[in-house]
Order: sequence, then C-alpha cells, then structure tokens
Amino acid sequence: MIAFETQTIAGGVTAPAGFRASGVACGIKANGKPDLSILVSETPASAAAVFTTNVAQAAPILVSREHLQRSGGTAAAVVVNSGCANACTGADGLSHAREMTRLTAAAVGCKDEAVLVASTGVIGVKLPMEKVSAGIRLAAGALSPDGGAAAARAIMTTDPFSKEAAAEASTRGGTFRIGGMAKGSGMIEPMMATMLGFVTTDAMVAPALLQRALAAATDDTFNAISVDGECSTNDCVFALANGASGVALTDDDYPTLVAALRQVCEPLAIDIVRGGEGATKLITIRVTGAKTNADAKTTARAIANSPLVKTAVHGGDPNWGRLVAVAGRATRTLVLERARIEVGPVELFSNGTPFDERAAEAADYLRGKDIELHVDLGTGGPGEARMWSCDLTAEYVRINADYRT
Repeated sequence: MIAFETQTIAGGVTAPAGFRASGVACGIKANGKPDLSILVSETPASAAAVFTTNVAQAAPILVSREHLQRSGGTAAAVVVNSGCANACTGADGLSHAREMTRLTAAAVGCKDEAVLVASTGVIGVKLPMEKVSAGIRLAAGALSPDGGAAAARAIMTTDPFSKEAAAEASTRGGTFRIGGMAKGSGMIEPMMATMLGFVTTDAMVAPALLQRALAAATDDTFNAISVDGECSTNDCVFALANGASGVALTDDDYPTLVAALRQVCEPLAIDIVRGGEGATKLITIRVTGAKTNADAKTTARAIANSPLVKTAVHGGDPNWGRLVAVAGRATRTLVLERARIEVGPVELFSNGTPFDERAAEAADYLRGKDIELHVDLGTGGPGEARMWSCDLTAEYVRINADYRT
C-alpha cells in the first residue's frame, strides 16, 4: 500500500482529467428548469455501481445492471434525466430506458452497452421520449470539461441546491483526482447504496477493485443518511475510472482508493441531508458503547428515522427520553444503568441518572443549525456508528402533500 494524502479541490464530476459533462432543459419538467445531463469519459472507463435494494426497481436500474454485466464492468457515458422516474412503467419504461442509452451512444460514439442510465422524479409516469431525444442531442452538443456544474443542476428535483465535490490524492505513484455530484432531497434512506450519485476518477482501477471500493465507501456515506426513512425505486451510485492521470491503483492500494472515494462521497451525502425537503437542521447521530458495529448502526438508523426525535430537534426540545426509547426498541443490548445521552456538549442522562437541570443549556444548543446527538448504549463494547439525518418540519409535509398536484 502506498502512502497518500488528499485535499479538497473545487469542482465536481469533470474535475478529474478526461471527463466532459453537460446539463440542459428539454421540457420534461413543466417549470422549464434543466432536466437532462450527460457525463462522458473520453476513453473507455472501468465502471461500478451500487443499486437500491427496493424490489420495485425502476427501468433505468434494470437496464444499467444489464449493461454493466454485458460490458464486463466498463462504460463510456452516463445519461440522466430528472422530472420523471421512469419507474413502474412496464415494457414501455424498459424500452424508453434502452432508447436513452441507444441515443446517447449514437451521439457520443460508443456501444449501447457502454452507456449507463439513471432517472429521478415522479413514479408511474412515462418519459416524453420526443423531448428526451431532442434533449440528448442538445446535451451531447454541449459536452464540456467545464460542464460539471450544469450537469449537477440538471439532475435536481426538489433539491434546494446542487451538490458537487472533488478531491485530489497525492501518492508515491503520482496524483489523481476524484469528482462527484449527487441529487436527493426527499424519499431518502438509501439501503444499497429518489437519490442519485455519480463519482469519477482519473486513476486506473480494475472494475472488480472499483466495485469493491465503491461499495465500501457507499456503506458509511450514502448508506448512512436518512431524510424520511424512504428507500426509493431509483437509488443508485455510479463510479467511472478512466486512468487519464496515468496513476494505476492495484489491490494493494485498496485503502487509498476507499479513503479517496469517501473524501468525495461524504460531503455529497451530508449535503443531501442538509438539503432535505423542508429541513432546517443537520443532525449527526453518534452511537457508541455497542457490542458490535452492526448494533450501533441499527440504533443510529432508528434514531435517524424517528419522527419523535426529528420533531423534537426541530422544535428545540431536549427530550432525551425519546433517544432512550428508540435505542431500547432498536437493540436488545442497551444497558440502561450504564447508558449515556448527550445533546451536543450537554450530558442529559448517564448511569441511570437524569440531569434535568441542564435542559435549558441543551435547548439553547438546539437553536443551532448543526446538531449532534450521542447515545452510548452502555455495553462497554467497541461497536460504534455514525449517521446523518435532518429535522422533520411542516414544510416537508407541504412539499410531499402537493408533490403531484
């Protein structure tokens, strides 16, 4: 394993060498906002993907799986539309997803199976293929090494802001870059991995190694977030590695690759939660003192999805009893007489004793925008986990009550 260090740099999916992208408006969205993007590698790239575990999988998921299998884990382009999920659309949906890849392949000069496809938006609505076809031609003509920001905007749905990240890793073998973009605001609890993530690198990585590293990086980034506990039909994360930097990573460099991918995936994942539908606060949940990491993650996920916890944080109510209750139902290993609950820097419960006199201090802390909740399960074990969530607001209800109407 080679020594390395990483630093955050400006940019997104086109920060690594050899990638071009674009984002255009083609009329899928009634509001006229950008709704179609293309990402292209100038040379064939190794490709990897992590897909939703929802059994109601959208047509783009099925087609991208098929293409990765047919190509042996290589790809040259990704086409993405927003405003329509192309999910639960039957044979027409599959035909439309395949047509998107065929049109993109023809426009950029590659085989159909070298194109991956992703869609996001309303479930159960068919794509307007005449508009999509025109959009693909328009996006192909707009491809640029400076097009990453436009692509990031075109994949948004209810997102309040676009999400990009990039990093540079310096190793003894040379320097390579990683870039990424993501979308997601509601229907967010990826369990794979509507959220989409796209990661690029100009390192040379074999498909099998890239797949293993992407799965590991996804596990504690995109798979460690929740806005509302809903796992979408379309969740996916794609990674492309084209080798344009000249830096080749092998199995010995696996920790380097995972760390570099996390450097980009973590801020993207956190931004998805920070921009959650109606969210006003980012909540970081730490669980320690568990018997195993799995116990800790189960507890952290339950806290992240608890409406009672999320509404208490929104209202600034330091109701630590809700945290105890969630921990007690999430895992059978909680040792109440040794457990500890902290809201930010304020310890409100430990060793069976409440500290209600500190409630005002905790309430003051909860007025902030970045909130940390810490639960120690009291087992004395080494298990720990971290997840990110957000508060639950009346605005979330409004957005989702009116989503189609």
